[in-house]
Amino acid sequence: MVQESQHAAAVLEEQAFLDQALARHSQLLAHLESEASALPTSVEAQARGALLRRRHRELDQARKGLVFGRIDALDGTVRRIGRVGVSNQDEHADPLVLDWRAAAARPFYTATPLQPEGQSRRRHVLVEAATVTGVNDEPLSGGTDNGLVGEGALLSALGQRRTGQMSAAIATLQREQDDIIRAEADGPLIVQGGPGTGKTVVALHRVAYLLFTHEQIADQAVLVLGPSHRFLDYIAQVLPALGETAVVSATCDTLLPGVRVTRSESREQAEIKGREQWQPAIEAYVASLLPAPEDLKVRWEGEQHEVSAARVHQLLTAVRQRPYHQARQVFSGQFREVLTDIIVQARETLLDEVDEGYEDILARFTDGAGTESALTEDEVDEIRESVAASAEVTAVIQAWWPTLEPGLVLRNLLNSKEFLKGHLTGDETALVGCGPSGWASSDIPLLDAVAHELGDAAAPEPGGEFIADRARRQRNWVYGHVVIDEAQELSGMQWQMVLRRCPSRSITAVGDIDQTEAAHRRTSWAQAVGGVFGERWNAAELTICYRTPIEVMDLTGPVLQKAGSLNSPPRAVRSSGFAPWESSVRPEELAAAAQEAVQAMQQRWNGGTVGVVAPHARIAELAAALPGLPVLTSSEAKGLEWDAALVVDPHAIAAEPRGWNRLYVALTRCTQELAQIHLPADV
Repeated sequence: MVQESQHAAAVLEEQAFLDQALARHSQLLAHLESEASALPTSVEAQARGALLRRRHRELDQARKGLVFGRIDALDGTVRRIGRVGVSNQDEHADPLVLDWRAAAARPFYTATPLQPEGQSRRRHVLVEAATVTGVNDEPLSGGTDNGLVGEGALLSALGQRRTGQMSAAIATLQREQDDIIRAEADGPLIVQGGPGTGKTVVALHRVAYLLFTHEQIADQAVLVLGPSHRFLDYIAQVLPALGETAVVSATCDTLLPGVRVTRSESREQAEIKGREQWQPAIEAYVASLLPAPEDLKVRWEGEQHEVSAARVHQLLTAVRQRPYHQARQVFSGQFREVLTDIIVQARETLLDEVDEGYEDILARFTDGAGTESALTEDEVDEIRESVAASAEVTAVIQAWWPTLEPGLVLRNLLNSKEFLKGHLTGDETALVGCGPSGWASSDIPLLDAVAHELGDAAAPEPGGEFIADRARRQRNWVYGHVVIDEAQELSGMQWQMVLRRCPSRSITAVGDIDQTEAAHRRTSWAQAVGGVFGERWNAAELTICYRTPIEVMDLTGPVLQKAGSLNSPPRAVRSSGFAPWESSVRPEELAAAAQEAVQAMQQRWNGGTVGVVAPHARIAELAAALPGLPVLTSSEAKGLEWDAALVVDPHAIAAEPRGWNRLYVALTRCTQELAQIHLPADV
C-alpha cells in the first residue's frame, strides 16, 4: 500500500507539472501566432516570419511527448526533459522543460548506478494525451549496472504492440546510442549494428540532435537516405515528431530530381556499374566532349569578324577545369570580351583608313591639331552591350559548344565499347550497355556523375519557403549533413553520389555489414567505404540487441557463420517468452498453412502487426493468399519490424544471391514471435 500511495502521489505531482507545461506551451504558441501576424511585408520580415512559423510548428508537433522524463540531482536540482524546450515565464529562470538534445539533459541517457553523474534518480513519465498514466523511477545510487538505462521503461516500450510506423524513442535511448547521437559531426562516422540494436533510432535522433546543435547544418538541411520507399514511409513520423523539418528523405534511386528507375537488370551488371572506377571514366569521357579549338567567325552588324583558333585555345584552357556547361558560360563571357576588342580595333582601323588622304583638308578645320580616330568610352560600351546581347554570337558558340543532355551522354558512354575498354578492367565491357529507354537502379549514380560533370545548363527553379523544399529540387544542393541507413548496401558509385552532396564529409552511416544483400562483393566496412574515404573515417558499434528477443537471436549463430560474418552478434537483453516454432508442408498446402499461421499470430498479438518474409518466387502466391498483409522479400523487409514474423521457405531464401545474409535479415524482423514454414528442399 505504501508503494501504491507513493506511486499515486508521484503521478499527481507529474500531472500538476504537465498541466503547467501545457499551459505555458499554449501561451507560447499564441505568442508566436500573434508575432507572426503582426510582421510587416518587407523582405527582412519574411525571414523572421519563416523562423517564427518553424518554431510554431516545432512546438505544436511536440505537444505529444512534451514531458517524458525527469532527473533529480544530488544537490536537489530537478529537471524535466521533453521533446522540445519550453521556456519559463521568467526569462532569467531555467527552462520549464529542457530539450532532450541540450547538454544538461544528457545524464538522463547516460547516468547509471555505477556512474550517476551527480544524479540521484531518473524518472520516466508515461503520458497519454494530456494525462499522466504512470511513472517509472530508477534510483541512481548503489546497485549494479547491467548496461541498460531506465530498464523498466525500455522493456515496457519494447513490449508494446507495433503499429506499422516507427515512433520516436527519446524517452528510452541507451548510453551507447546516446554517445553516437551526440558524436562530433566533422567527418564520416560508420556505425555497425546488428538487428534490433536501434541503428535507425540512432540515425534519426542524431539528425534531430545535429539540427538543434549546429546552426550551419540546419541552414543547409540534412539528407536522410534509406533503402526503400516502404522504409521511408515507416520512419516518416519520427523527425516531424521530434520537431525537425529541415530534412530531405530519399533513396539513392530517387536522389536525382526528375529521374526514376523503370527497368531491372542482372546482379552482375549492377555490380559492374557500381564500381568506383566509373568515376574517373566519366570525368574523362565528359572532358573529351569539350570542343576542339578552331577559328570562330561571327557576323556582327553586316561585318564578319574572326577570333583565331589560338585565342580560342587560350580561352578554352582557362575554363576546362569547370563543369562542361559552366565552362561554356564563362567562355561565352570571355569570348564576347575578346570579340568586342576585335570589333573596336576594326572600327578604329577603318577610321584611320578614312582619315588618310583627307589629312590636309581636316588640318584646315582643326588648325593643324590632328585628329583622334579612337572610339569614345561610351561608343565602346555600346558595342560591348550589343555583343553581349547578340543572338548571332550565341548561335555561333552554341553550334561549336552545344548543350548536352546527361541521359544522352550516358547512353553514348555505355555504348562506347572502345572508350570503356580503356577505362574498365577485364571483360566487363561485354556486359555493359544501355537500352533505348528507361534506367536501372545502377544507372542512377552514373547519370548523377555525368550530370555533375556537365553542370546545369540553366539555373534551377526556385523551391518553396522551407529549406527542405529548395534542397529537394536541386541536384547540386550541398547538405550540412547526410545520414544513411542500411549503408552496407551502397555501391561505390552510390557513395560518390553521397560525397557530391556533402563535400565536407559530415556523414553518419549506419548499417550491418552482415545483412548486406547488394550485388557488390564487400564483406567489411573498410572495403565498403575505403574507396571513397580511404582511411579517414571513424567507426562505432552498437552491441546490444533491444528489439529481437533472445529466443530468436539464439537461432542466428549458424546463419551468420554460413554468411561469412567477421562480427560478434549483438547481445540480446530481453525475452519474449515465445519459443520460435516451425512446420513443414507440401507446396500445394502452403497457402492454407500460411493463412492458418498468420491468423493464429494475429489473435495472439491483437492490436499489433504481423509480417511475412519469403523468397522472391513465393511472393505472388502468398500475397494473393494473404491480402492486406505485408508479404515481402528479405530486401523489402530490411529495416522493418513486426510483433510476429512468418518466414516462408527459409532454405529457398538461403539459396538466393547473398542468401545467408538475406535469411539473417528475415529471421530478425520480429519483436515477439517467429515462425517458419519449410518446403521440401527439392521443390
